[in-house]
Amino acid sequence: MGSLPAQHTVDFKTIDGISLEAWYYPVPGPAPAIIMTHGLNCVKEMSLAETAERFQSAGYNVLLYDSRGIGGSGGLPRNQIDPLQQAEDVSDVVTYVATLSSVDSRRILLWGMSLGATVSACAAAVDRRVAAVLMVCPIFKFIRPDKRAKAFAQLMRDRQSQLRGNDPFTLPPFNSKGENPIGYAGSGGPGGREAYFLMKTAAERGHPNFRDRITLQSYHKMAFFRPKELLEEFLEDIPTMMVVPELDNVSLPADQKAAFETLRTPKQLHLAERKGHMSILSGEGSEEVFQAMLDFFNLALKGKIN
Repeated sequence: MGSLPAQHTVDFKTIDGISLEAWYYPVPGPAPAIIMTHGLNCVKEMSLAETAERFQSAGYNVLLYDSRGIGGSGGLPRNQIDPLQQAEDVSDVVTYVATLSSVDSRRILLWGMSLGATVSACAAAVDRRVAAVLMVCPIFKFIRPDKRAKAFAQLMRDRQSQLRGNDPFTLPPFNSKGENPIGYAGSGGPGGREAYFLMKTAAERGHPNFRDRITLQSYHKMAFFRPKELLEEFLEDIPTMMVVPELDNVSLPADQKAAFETLRTPKQLHLAERKGHMSILSGEGSEEVFQAMLDFFNLALKGKIN
């Protein structure tokens, strides 16, 4: 399609006045737009730019943004992960993208990876302006039963501490053993260790505004996040795709497929053979994954997902 406009940085406001920072990849329009939401505590500089560029080359405007309190975006406390708040913020991202001159506001699509996939789908369940949603290795389980008692006690002590005027307690999402206090996302296993090295690498590369810490109260927010039930009840009439890596050890494939089965909306499942959570978009087999995603968006815009 010839030379494409350059990617550039934009910022815009949420309903409560928080400034969100994004990279915008425009195409000549009006054309459809894809809003990309990254995983837990990740920043736009980390790993999704290549996928954004490929969607742009296929004729889609793309907006890849930092969630509130993370990276270049505003918001306090810093690095507090609040999935329900993030899902609300997605609607303000949609509102902003709809104002861009190169965007056809009737063809705005959501794409998310890992926690960002779950957040994007929850946003689409309420925001019916969205034309389709694509979840890549979404996460549906957050607090392991054997971790609850100790983790919840820590949360209450931290709340008491903050009421005495202390700063929110923060900690790495994964320690060097790949563990975290709630048993989230493959904690203590190969998936948790992969996540630790992802965060460690991001810190070593000096990505702007990346911080390898989250607030302890993030786990309080996750405790109330029930995406499987929310999507089963509210996600309807929105074409939906789920990409499930066969070897995912962060979000178990069985959990992803079980959530997919409950969806009562036009849907499509793609099982990515021999792919893992961290490798889903790169290396051998990634071309097939990208083509499946692109085909889904193209068909969804034509109303051909049943």
